[in-house]
Amino acid sequence: MSRRERLANDERYREWKGAYRPYDLVKEASIALGVVLALVLLLTVVFSSPDEKPSTVQSWARTDPVDFVTTATTELDGSSDTGGYGPPYNHASDGQHLLFIYLQKWLGVSHPIDTAQDFVLAPLRSITGQPALQAAVTAYESASPDQQTKWTAAYENALAKANASANNTAVSVPAGAYGPLPTMMAGLLGFAQSGGLDGALLTSKQFYQTDYTKPLMLMADGGLLADRAQAEHLLGSQWGMMNETGSYPGQVWLWLYTFWYQIKPFSTSANADILVMAIMGVLSLALVLIPFIPGIRDIPRWVPVYRLIWREHYRSQGT
Repeated sequence: MSRRERLANDERYREWKGAYRPYDLVKEASIALGVVLALVLLLTVVFSSPDEKPSTVQSWARTDPVDFVTTATTELDGSSDTGGYGPPYNHASDGQHLLFIYLQKWLGVSHPIDTAQDFVLAPLRSITGQPALQAAVTAYESASPDQQTKWTAAYENALAKANASANNTAVSVPAGAYGPLPTMMAGLLGFAQSGGLDGALLTSKQFYQTDYTKPLMLMADGGLLADRAQAEHLLGSQWGMMNETGSYPGQVWLWLYTFWYQIKPFSTSANADILVMAIMGVLSLALVLIPFIPGIRDIPRWVPVYRLIWREHYRSQGT
């Protein structure tokens, strides 16, 4: 049988000789749009996310001053998570990797953060009208690294037994050899509670201050964000998902990513982020290449849904 004869017998290429009837495409599209819109509105009401107020350094310092001061002390000695994170913030580590792929190390430090200077010393230097506080900062900066380490280590240990005042405006610790740290941390706490530290961390060369990296990293080093995530059931072990602003449905598509964090080896791996992104990259590439993958591209032939859609056509043809 020639190619032309095969095409003539192939129903896909057979000329339609049956009847025609009008079809209102605009009406069909309007009905579909109305149904989808109604479903969106219904699901928005039922599954919308709460519109929570944003966390700030000021609110953190006011509600949990002990945690704020403890976190600030770890920033001062570089022992915080940010201090040891590595690129893109510092050179403290190589960052996550997959086999020989070290993306963080290769891309380098693009957003440098010196936790001691950016989170503690520079904000304290910006406070005016407090000579005792400036003298304390000078004393700390003039001390040797060994002496600074002794002060911060002793103060961190004491903060485990710290208490906040009745109005949360001060933190008291047992007596000890802390050098100028009590004066510095009292000044930083007051600065944060007034809202000044939020502004100091947002200061940049841009006209519009839209880079919230530093305040977010500072809060992430403390317990504020983790506590809020737990309260909203957003921890990795809780399978939570939320839209960050507005009362709209959350990012349902994120389950494709968050699913992997719940199972091993991803749930226990220090390189979970890059592993999950690699898997999602491979799956996304496979989705794009479906028309070219033998077997998968033939599924529509095995499950002829198109015959159900065009059943009237095939019945008229007796096929």
